Amino acid sequence: MNHESKVSTAHLQRAAYLYIRQSTLRQVLENTESTERQYALRRRAVALGWPEERIVVIDHDQGQSGASTIEREGFQRLVADVGLGKAGIVMGLEVSRLARNCADWHRLLEICALTHCLILDEDGLSDPGHFNDRLLLGLKGTMSEAELHVLKARLLGGRLNKAQRGELKMPLPIGLVYADNQRVEMEPDQQVQQSLRVFFATFERTGSAWATVQAFGREGLKFPKRGRAGSGEIAWQQLSHTIALDTLHNPRYAGAFSFGRTRCWKDGAGKRHCQQLPREQWRFLKPNAHPGYISWEQFLSNQERLLQNHQAHGGLERKAGPPREGPALLQGLVLCGKCGRSMTIRYHHRSGRLNPDYVCEKDSVEKSGPICQRVPGSQLDEAIGQLLVQSVTPLALEVALNVQQEIQDRLAQADRLRQQQVQRAL
Repeated sequence: MNHESKVSTAHLQRAAYLYIRQSTLRQVLENTESTERQYALRRRAVALGWPEERIVVIDHDQGQSGASTIEREGFQRLVADVGLGKAGIVMGLEVSRLARNCADWHRLLEICALTHCLILDEDGLSDPGHFNDRLLLGLKGTMSEAELHVLKARLLGGRLNKAQRGELKMPLPIGLVYADNQRVEMEPDQQVQQSLRVFFATFERTGSAWATVQAFGREGLKFPKRGRAGSGEIAWQQLSHTIALDTLHNPRYAGAFSFGRTRCWKDGAGKRHCQQLPREQWRFLKPNAHPGYISWEQFLSNQERLLQNHQAHGGLERKAGPPREGPALLQGLVLCGKCGRSMTIRYHHRSGRLNPDYVCEKDSVEKSGPICQRVPGSQLDEAIGQLLVQSVTPLALEVALNVQQEIQDRLAQADRLRQQQVQRAL
């Protein structure tokens, strides 16, 4: 079938949709020829019989990847309009402009077939309602998805090859820099070096990241930092608990190169998640790859000490969650009225009883500062307990009575069955 025979009056009565997309903003700025080729498809639609005013251009997804539809509002609008029967033809320079995912592509083909919508690319005009055309479009979508996989595999293969040798250039933490020969060296600034040596020596002496933060706070010492991705001028900041833990867990300070310390993935909503992996699951680890502030053996000893501290204190990062041991009624549920953070519990003995206090200590843990507030828990638990008794007791009684009645009904039913068995036996 030629192109003209596929276009009917019913198609021309609906609008022609031109979808335009490039994967990155850099491509949008530099690869302008591709953008012009995509806009030029409007002339193809005019040649097939659509007037200029009936051509809808959707170019909201410039700079968005075609691997998913989560952040592509333009593609979502296109699919919605095709499903509503507004589109007579969908135009794209090639299949990869519309979708790099077979699921999204075949879903669009199915909707186009149901609404009798045509698809036009640089190779020609296709009707998803015809088997041969749909077979060809499906193969194009599969090849487009495979092409994306091959491109990623090539890029990742080069990175892995360099990482295996320990030569992959990655952002360095403060205190380490790349020399002119691309080798990792110590920071030339002697103040930065001395600050890091004092930090590791303090941790060796105190045995705790929190105690190290407190020691820096008492002495009025600052900790160095750089701009994003290790660039920019050196600045000095107050040492926080998060920075202390990141520094202690970073193998770069022990002169080791590591790659694959985290595993990242996207969920169904397109949200990115990352998970820290144990050292045994790191993809590549090469000790003594460059100079460091501590030895590899000292790094392993620090990790073991941090693990013991975490297990001994139940973790310093506390969030609202299931209750733990202790008589406090609201443990894991109380939020600070000043800052909105979760409050932890501190127990103390008074008059032979174990009494709780609800404490907001996030700033104290992070920056060795004063606690936000402390609320005595005994009176609070008593007031909340009375409210719970007043609201729960009638419901609990009703539930208990219903359960008792159900149990009695089951026992009576079992007695009747046993009596019937005895009567049959006689």
